[in-house]
Parts: sequence; structure tokens; C-alpha cells
Amino acid sequence: GHFKGPAGGEGSERQTLDPHLAPSQEAATAGPGGGPWAPGPLGAGPPGSPRRARVGTRRGAGPEPTAPGAAAGGAEPRPPRTLLGRCRQVCRGWRALVDGQALWLLILARDHSATGRALLHLARSCQSPARNARPCPLGRFCARRPIGRNLIRNPCGQEGLRKWMVQHGGDGWVVEENRTTVPGAPSQTCFVTSFSWCRKKQVLDLEEEGLWPELLDSGRIEICVSDWWGARHDSGCMYRLLVQLLDANQTVLDKFSAVPDPIPQWNNNACLHVTHVFSNIKMGVRFVSFEHWGQDTQFWAGHYGARVTNSSVIVRVHLS
Repeated sequence: GHFKGPAGGEGSERQTLDPHLAPSQEAATAGPGGGPWAPGPLGAGPPGSPRRARVGTRRGAGPEPTAPGAAAGGAEPRPPRTLLGRCRQVCRGWRALVDGQALWLLILARDHSATGRALLHLARSCQSPARNARPCPLGRFCARRPIGRNLIRNPCGQEGLRKWMVQHGGDGWVVEENRTTVPGAPSQTCFVTSFSWCRKKQVLDLEEEGLWPELLDSGRIEICVSDWWGARHDSGCMYRLLVQLLDANQTVLDKFSAVPDPIPQWNNNACLHVTHVFSNIKMGVRFVSFEHWGQDTQFWAGHYGARVTNSSVIVRVHLS
């Protein structure tokens, strides 16, 4: 038989910013359980001939896993998304294995780097009080790989304004090519503002990204934020940044704000980098709100304001 993993995309259209609304949370989905047992065919023969025994075979059934190593795949481990999608639907034995923690600890142990060893130690020490809870959060963690990657979606405007909640000022936001190369950016494009304050925002659900409460509250992680902003040579601009760490009820637990001096006109296409590290994470952080503003200083019609790009929110592990 053939199996199909759960379908779905992560794309969403741009939204209008409403500061009073809590961020939408994607509903977690799980594939259906194993299918019914299908009886095998009966033998056909002349009257009075013995009938072949009915053989029970489960549609699409594969071999029962005998150990976590079988699912890990030896030298070629199966991808976590395959384990969570297809393998989990094979039978109850596979589901129990994928929902448990032994398999995922084995997969994490394959990374022998300093970060990998630190992650394995955290995974073992930051278990939920209900250690036998199903499914184990390590499965989502291994599939989403939230440590060390940028959690901001569409950071350079390569998808237009998708993934951002936006508030247009003046002639609104547009996306243009960079006038100065931004190192490490996935795309050399940027969001450009107008003659009145333009604002955009993303709210990141850290649990949806693959982190779990005990890990977030362990005191062993840090959240690194950064943003690039600049101006075009013939127009000055202004810029603001606000990053907030929120609990499950959207209460602000910590924040960082930047209001740098405006870039003046005739600036040789200046491009600046803003960074901050939340190193002492308070217990209860579940969301990160990232928002920035920009406008020009000439008040010209069109798009001569602050140019922002390569925004990032990255979760890292303390190695010490």
C-alpha cells in the first residue's frame, strides 16, 4: 500500500495590523491512525474442495519496529517529518515508538558537535513532568529544528508582504532591490517605507516552532534579534525597532527597543545593523513580538523612507 503524509502549507496572506488582537496560532494537526484490518482472499475451488485459510493482512502495514534504532535507520536515519507523518501511521507499534522519547534522543545523539551535545543534555534534563505524555515534544523539535535558524518568515521581502501584519503610511510599503549589499541575507531585497510612518510586525509562537515549555523555562537558551536598516543616498530617513517577549496571555515579560538617530540626506546609501541578545530569559516566555517602523525625512511622495531587511529572531543554546 501507499501512504500519504499530512498535507498542508505554511503560507498565509498578509494581514492588517491590529495591536489588540492576539496572534493567531496554527492548529497542530496529526495524521489519522492505522487503517482497519482487511481479510485476505478466500480460495476458490470445485465444490467440496478444502478452502484456503483466511489470512489477515493490514493495508499498508510494514514491519513492526523492534527498537528505536530501527526507526533511526542505522547509518541513514529516516527524516523526522517522515517518522511523524508516514511511519507513525503504519501501526500502533510504530505510533508508540514515534510518540515516545527514546527514538528522538537517539536521533539527537547523532550530532556530536558542541551544540549537538548541549541539545542532547537539555533534551534529557528538560522533560515534562508527565514523562510519558504522548506525543513527545522532541518529535516536533527534531522536525522543526528551531535552534539556530531564523524564525522570522520572509525577512527580506522575497515574498512581498506575506507573513507580515502591516500598517501603511504615506504611499505604503513596497519591496525594492538593495542599494547596498547586506551580508548573509537570503535575498538582496528590502522593504521600503514612505513619507509617513509605515509599520509591520510578526508574532512568533515559540511552541509552534518546536520549542517546549520546560526548555523555554530552563534558563539555558538565549534569543538573538537583529535588523538591518538604511537609506537611499538622496533622502534621509527615520527608523524604530521594538521586540517584546510575551507569555501565553500576551503579557510583556521583557523588551528591547531601538530609536537611533535619523540618517541624514546625502548619506552614500548608508546601511546600519541593530542587534540585541535576550540572555536571561524569564520563565513563561512563549511568544516573540517583532515590529519596526520607518519613514523618510524629506516628506516626498513615493518611497524614499527607511529600507529594512534581513530581520531575524534566532534561539540559541548556552554552551557553558
